[in-house]
Amino acid sequence: MSLSATDATTLERRRAYYARIAEHGLTPLWEVLGALVPPQPRPKAVAQHWRYAELREHVLEAGRVITAAEAERRVLILENPGLQGQSCITPSLYAGLQLILPGEVAPAHRHTQSALRLVLDGEGAYTAVDGERTTMRRGDFIITPAWTFHDHGNPGDQPVVWLDGLDIPTVRFFDAGFAEKLAAESQTAIRPEGDALARYGSNLLPMDYAPAPAAPTKVFVYPHAKTRAAMQAIAAAGHPDPHLAHKLRYVNPATGASPMPTIGACTQWLPAGFETQPLRSTDATVHVCLEGSGEAYIDERTTFRFAENDVFVVPSWQSLRLRANRDTMLFSFSDRPMQQALGLWREQRL
Repeated sequence: MSLSATDATTLERRRAYYARIAEHGLTPLWEVLGALVPPQPRPKAVAQHWRYAELREHVLEAGRVITAAEAERRVLILENPGLQGQSCITPSLYAGLQLILPGEVAPAHRHTQSALRLVLDGEGAYTAVDGERTTMRRGDFIITPAWTFHDHGNPGDQPVVWLDGLDIPTVRFFDAGFAEKLAAESQTAIRPEGDALARYGSNLLPMDYAPAPAAPTKVFVYPHAKTRAAMQAIAAAGHPDPHLAHKLRYVNPATGASPMPTIGACTQWLPAGFETQPLRSTDATVHVCLEGSGEAYIDERTTFRFAENDVFVVPSWQSLRLRANRDTMLFSFSDRPMQQALGLWREQRL
């Protein structure tokens, strides 16, 4: 007998039964099985587009409302409308726009959450990670691995804005969040700038360095100038992939794995006029336009016309088709490494 054909007496008996077992911390699986084990993903996150040209003044106004020292991190969260109140851009990831003004320092701390920075606007600030600084230049991809002390400062003469991406929702899910402030506002430099890149990112490694497969990278800055040159060289050879154009993933050069075990990042080059075929995957993905402009068609129902510094997010298992109006470079990040480690990640080329 189907549930729809069940008589009123039976339904009432079941309701009474559910009420009794609830007192013992029990609930019937059959009432929620379809939601718990759906035939395909049913994301609560929605496709969303943040236009940087519209947000920039709001970000700069934050600098007049609160100091970097007061805020500890002066950030405007990019919150997905489908996940309101959760400080998420996807169910597993957080994103925000951080501002630091000339002369300011965002004080040193560390936490179990892993973080990435993508510099969008202005230059001359720095990020320091475990005693080494890197000067922040537009498009640079910078990492602060879990439980590494880091601080930011701006000795330059212009405001600097970058996109933060963290695994805060994932760490929150595991109730594994810890944080610690450094006694000093800024770290003391113990290595010269560029040391980590030279030591670990030049197809060379220290003799006694043997990282675990899931260990975060020691290379904490991936300079945009080098990435862009590589993508241009690849694009010059032609033969773009129908679904990806020219797309590469960032790796830990010592292991070939993702730079962080919880967050994967990619760079993508689309030649002017190129249009990809639709593709969908289970990792909800945050995209940032570093160069050019174009359109993003999501599930063939939503269209975003993006420009430089714009951010847009594609939910799990919703198809993405891209068209470049001119040569376009995109940065993206997602929780793909976690899904792959758990055997959950799936992709479909349509």
